Amino acid sequence: MFWFILSAVLLLFAVRFRFPYFITDVQYAYRILLLAYHTTKIRKSKPFYTLGDRFLEQVQKHPDKVFISFGDETYSYAETDRRSNKIARCLLKHAGLHEGDSVALLMGNEPMFMWMWLALTKIGCSAALLNYNIRSRSLLHCFSCSGAKALIASAELQDAVEEVLPALREQGVTVYILTDSVNCDGTESLTDKINQASDEPIPADLRANITLRSVAVHIYTSGTTGLPKAGLVTHQRLWAMSLFQFLCGGTSEDVVYINLPLYHSAGFCIGFTGCIERGSSVVLKSKFSSSQFWDDCRKYNVTVIQYIGETMRYLCNTPKRFSDPVHSVRMAIGNGMRADVWRTFISRFGHIEIKEFYGATEGVTGFLNFAGKIGAVGRLHAIHKRVSPYAMVKFDQELEEPVRNADGFCTEAAKGETGLLLSKITQRHPFIGYAGDQKHTEKKKLYNVFEKGDVYFNSGDLFRIDSDNFIYFQDRVGDTFRWKGENVSTNEVSDVLTIVTCIEQANVYGVTVPGHEGRIGMAAVKLKDDRQLDCEGLFSHVTTYLPSYARPRFIRIKNDMDTTGTYKYMKVKLTEEGFNPVRIKEPLFVLDETVNSYRPLTQETYQSISEGHFRL
Repeated sequence: MFWFILSAVLLLFAVRFRFPYFITDVQYAYRILLLAYHTTKIRKSKPFYTLGDRFLEQVQKHPDKVFISFGDETYSYAETDRRSNKIARCLLKHAGLHEGDSVALLMGNEPMFMWMWLALTKIGCSAALLNYNIRSRSLLHCFSCSGAKALIASAELQDAVEEVLPALREQGVTVYILTDSVNCDGTESLTDKINQASDEPIPADLRANITLRSVAVHIYTSGTTGLPKAGLVTHQRLWAMSLFQFLCGGTSEDVVYINLPLYHSAGFCIGFTGCIERGSSVVLKSKFSSSQFWDDCRKYNVTVIQYIGETMRYLCNTPKRFSDPVHSVRMAIGNGMRADVWRTFISRFGHIEIKEFYGATEGVTGFLNFAGKIGAVGRLHAIHKRVSPYAMVKFDQELEEPVRNADGFCTEAAKGETGLLLSKITQRHPFIGYAGDQKHTEKKKLYNVFEKGDVYFNSGDLFRIDSDNFIYFQDRVGDTFRWKGENVSTNEVSDVLTIVTCIEQANVYGVTVPGHEGRIGMAAVKLKDDRQLDCEGLFSHVTTYLPSYARPRFIRIKNDMDTTGTYKYMKVKLTEEGFNPVRIKEPLFVLDETVNSYRPLTQETYQSISEGHFRL
């Protein structure tokens, strides 16, 4: 027996030495198979078992358990259930909603957001989650493409609603403001009506026809062209994203800190509905605050945090304290964290499992760095690839399209080579696409990729796989960039810029800034004949029509625009040149909020930006 045990131990060490990730690979395989089993049960359930049903099950299991903590307020599972019942009954009576209808929500991070979605789910309706930063044309577009019958907005966002109210009234849309009374024609109060409603349970037959293919939420994405698009998140897709906490190792005992916006899939699907699936508790924050972050974690005994790369960098840049490693946080789930920030974070704040991942709201596959390799977003795994087929293919960055061989098929990128991620569209992993014009959905599909008749989802993202099979995000291609955790459509920003009277053409792209995550907006513009750049007018225009993360911080004046043979603006060289006045001899300007204008970008200002002194 002794020699048998010794041999087994030696074999284990040998395997661990030769295959250092063997155990983590096996553990991940087990979780994937378990996840597939759960997903299959859900798909086959009759009647269909929604996340709303899962919530009601959690209410029965632990009615008095705290579900939501928000400031000094706490709401149990049972209290949340009652509040959502009141809202559901109010909407049935006053908004005349029926199963299959959609309602747009313009709200910040607050408990009412969560109660509202649960109420809509209970009556078989979907919700369009509007970004509360957008205004005017973008806001109206996002509402209209969702097909929503009504708009419900927080009182503090009433001004944004009033900007588009005439157009909404023309469409016959009912607009509700979450107040006890309103003084604006064309809007109705809602809080007073909710308070008068019954909190009796909602009959299940009101949602009896909901299936896994029914739309649960519309979540907006910039995609690759034009205005934001409403990604259709079905109940099947919502389940898949909500089970992500389980895949990461989340449990019902966790307390999850959500400071990411609930209109995003990370905050809503992985955070909020992920907690419903696990039966855990939510600590909701109206917005991220680096100065309050760890105090909140200690106050609420938080065990799981969500992040984007930018928020982790902010935390690492706060003044050091002796209390930095004193907390209960055991796991962080998010994406976009740079390797240097990753190292700084765990060395300063203690051993926290970092679950870095990659995924898109409307995407077909995603990755999870289950092994904890710093800087990676995932790892090649045979079972994962079999369950959800994908490939990294050779990509021509100048033509911005996959490389095709003589037979017209794509070729997989070699290890160490950057490739475009394509995910196979199957019945088990469908690509539902976007609401409205189907040409946007078709643009994300690639046909005849490896054989005639196959169809793949084009992620628009570039990756590299190293010799140890770890996957690293490299860049975003096409007409988007990511800044402050938000995807920005370059075409949308270009459309806004060319409205300015002095600008004839605008080519928008993202550039890297030392010490910052993602890419910040920059525009190369051609001015109209005999016109100068109207710095104050341009500042006023972009701050009126674009959210802060989408505003081009740098302007480059060009005499002529470089285009491809098909008249597409060329961006690669511009992106590489960045905004360094030493490299660029053409006039450069920087957006300066201290003077409410754009001003010339000098070498001194460039140095200040590079050292992190100039606020972007």
